[in-house]
Amino acid sequence: MASRSHPDEEGYLDGQLLIAMPAMGDPRFSRSVIYLCAHSSEGAMGIIINQRAPNISFTELLEQLNIVPPEDRIALPMGLSAMAVHLGGPVETGRGFVLHSADYFKAESTLPIDESVCLTATIDILRDIAKGSGPDKALLALGYAGWGPGQLEEEIQSNGWLNCPADPLLIFDPEVGRKYTRALGSLGVDPIRLVNDSGHA
Repeated sequence: MASRSHPDEEGYLDGQLLIAMPAMGDPRFSRSVIYLCAHSSEGAMGIIINQRAPNISFTELLEQLNIVPPEDRIALPMGLSAMAVHLGGPVETGRGFVLHSADYFKAESTLPIDESVCLTATIDILRDIAKGSGPDKALLALGYAGWGPGQLEEEIQSNGWLNCPADPLLIFDPEVGRKYTRALGSLGVDPIRLVNDSGHA
């Protein structure tokens, strides 16, 4: 599945960010920033990059998947215990998806989305991260956001989403709480004004 080198080709937005408008009616997507991994006439798929999964750490997830037994937790590379697990969206929430820098690539399982960001959804990448041989930058999410044919286009037309080019620094920023404001800021939009102006023609 080859990725297009130009995200705006034919009007598709893969490789871009979706930013939820303040009036977003679906609470699962309130103030969410989504990195679009795929977008075509068949629909769209993306990963929410600014919602932490409650009650689970990366090391606990590695233990649950039997990648690292609890007694080996001490041998994990520095910084892994602080790595967040994100809620990637409401679809397939039991499945892990890793957005990561392009320095890590497995021919059979990695989907390059643009020059600097790839997606891998196999357990191998978690094993490699645990061994210290994973990508330089990674965001682990449980689940994803999905849209059927034409559904995302309709939501954008009805002012559900803004979109902007994706900045890898924003995608992999560990400060999850500021991603929404930063994404809006990249468009020159003040979130306070957006709230006040929404609903006015």
